[in-house]
Amino acid sequence: MANHKSAKKRIRQTARRTEVNGARRSSVRTAIKKVETAITAGDKEAAATALKVAEPAMMRAAQLGVFHKNTMSRKVSRLSAGIKAIG
Repeated sequence: MANHKSAKKRIRQTARRTEVNGARRSSVRTAIKKVETAITAGDKEAAATALKVAEPAMMRAAQLGVFHKNTMSRKVSRLSAGIKAIG
C-alpha cells in the first residue's frame, strides 16, 4: 500500500484512467462489431454508415493511447476493404 501522498494520488489517477480507457476500448470494440456485422449481412450502406461512425472513434482512441495507432489503421483498412468487397 502506498504511504506517500504522491503515491496515493498516482493510485487515484491510475484507477480513473483505467476506468476511462476501459469504457473507450469497449465503445470502440462495439463500433467495430457493428461494421463487421453489417459486412457479414451484406448490407453495404449500413456498413459504410457504421464505418463513418467507427473510424473517428478508433482514431481518437489510438491518439489517446488506448490502442496502438497501427492497429487501428490496419482495422480501418480491413473494414473498408470488406465494405468494398460487398459490391
